[in-house]
Amino acid sequence: MAVVFEKPKALTDKVFHYCPGCTHGIIHRLVAEVIDELGIQGKTVGIASVGCSVMAYDYFDIDMVQAAHGRAPAVATGVKRANPENIVFTYQGDGDLAAIGTAETVHSAARGENITVIFVNNAIYGMTGGQMAPTSLPGQITQTSPYGRDTSKVGFPLKVCELLSNVDGAAYLERVAVNNVKNVKAAKKAIKKAFTYQTEGKGFSLIEVVSTCPTNWGLAPQKALDWLEENMIPYYPLGVYKDKYAQED
Repeated sequence: MAVVFEKPKALTDKVFHYCPGCTHGIIHRLVAEVIDELGIQGKTVGIASVGCSVMAYDYFDIDMVQAAHGRAPAVATGVKRANPENIVFTYQGDGDLAAIGTAETVHSAARGENITVIFVNNAIYGMTGGQMAPTSLPGQITQTSPYGRDTSKVGFPLKVCELLSNVDGAAYLERVAVNNVKNVKAAKKAIKKAFTYQTEGKGFSLIEVVSTCPTNWGLAPQKALDWLEENMIPYYPLGVYKDKYAQED
């Protein structure tokens, strides 16, 4: 009998702990499929962040390092420079990457570190209970903005791909989503391109994945996908924000 679907070898057998409707599981699978297809499982090192994805080291069947909150790009830099032959990626949420870890993200890109960053943007702090994040939308209701995010008091959301597109050291930046089949396929293509660029020594890549958080958004899984489509994607448009090597492809 032909096998038409199976678990990627780069994932362990451990059951995901994520909430129903959370898209972390989809993103994990896409990363694992790319690792399998590129044949790099034995030399890939993942850097786990602090947040809902803190237990990523339980799910990827590769070498993993746990970083302090926000410091994953700095840890990835050390791992990559110590062992340049390894393929090194970070897996970070918006609170980890775009708040406490903003400096590490920007300066890793500025230095052109040959690493891959997987950035999960669900517009809220997930693990700690649904507080407003740097990526929460204007007017978005959270635990710490019960009347909606007031930009006159707390400023505007941070658009990471747009910000890093002005950093000379960044090689490849793309924003994708995983809310439907078409976007999942595009997300995998972007992740594979980022990892391929690293294998070719082309420098810093970041893939921003617009994602859901049904529990802290207070929505059922399907409604969360609808909310993402109607609210997040218009504010965070999908697409390539920088590709130094596009003409070579």
